[in-house]
Amino acid sequence: MPGTLRAALAQHSNKGDSSANLEHIADMAAQARSQDAQLLLLQELHNDRYFCQTEETTCFDLAEPIPGPSTDFLGQLAADHQLVIVASLFERRAPGLYHNTAVVLDSDGSLAGRYRKMHIPDDPGFYEKFYFTPGDLGFSPIQTSIGRLGVLVCWDQWYPEAARLMALAGAELLLYPTAIGWDRNDPEQERQQQLDAWQTVQRAHAVANGIPVLSCNRVGFESSPQAGDPGIEFWGHSFVCGPQGELLAGAATDETLLLADIDLRRNEQVRRVWPYLRDRRIDAYADLTRRYIDPD
Repeated sequence: MPGTLRAALAQHSNKGDSSANLEHIADMAAQARSQDAQLLLLQELHNDRYFCQTEETTCFDLAEPIPGPSTDFLGQLAADHQLVIVASLFERRAPGLYHNTAVVLDSDGSLAGRYRKMHIPDDPGFYEKFYFTPGDLGFSPIQTSIGRLGVLVCWDQWYPEAARLMALAGAELLLYPTAIGWDRNDPEQERQQQLDAWQTVQRAHAVANGIPVLSCNRVGFESSPQAGDPGIEFWGHSFVCGPQGELLAGAATDETLLLADIDLRRNEQVRRVWPYLRDRRIDAYADLTRRYIDPD
């Protein structure tokens, strides 16, 4: 890997439809390259509104194959700007079989790999189990021209097991395309606690595994198609942290192209003094494969 990697995170609101969103992403890719970025991370399901607020069979029409139109478009962007692009798509795998899938386009425009979201939420306003089949590709980093990327998606970011397995498989960065926000009925204190928890758990993944974490969230209010539902205020706050959880760059709630310079040489330096992988008691962790340990 190069000594220093300049990463860009494209934090923006929904522009109305796939064509408008991809054109906006094209503008942000050009801006990223003009500022010498080598990696562009996009937010979760960036091609359209966050349609999982309700359960509607017509929304399956938004899905597309991979490779397909969006990977063709993004691959051309990657080649034109010599960027590695991490994107997030609604994958149509077969009739009635769909995934929430991240794709990685290498700097030559080729499709370097994909990751299918493993942890699928089902909460008010986030009815993803209706749309997405859980991933079946495991936790495998994707090799690119800038290194091995451990790509995970949104709800995955709350699970230390996912981050650890990516790190054990050789990931040199963890990347999280994200779509998370507040219920407008939540009081301010609750909103702040949720945001703090979201940032803290991801920074902890960086610390526990000795690798940087990049998380790109969407912004803006998206109303629910269902009358009476409060909609979602996506909270933004995309950020990049280093292998000790130190914040390298952070955004607020506005649209922005967030840039961060990441010293990749620090991964090994940090792991030499905090050798968590060395001291893991793998002989004593069998119960981690259980759903729950009932009290005696």
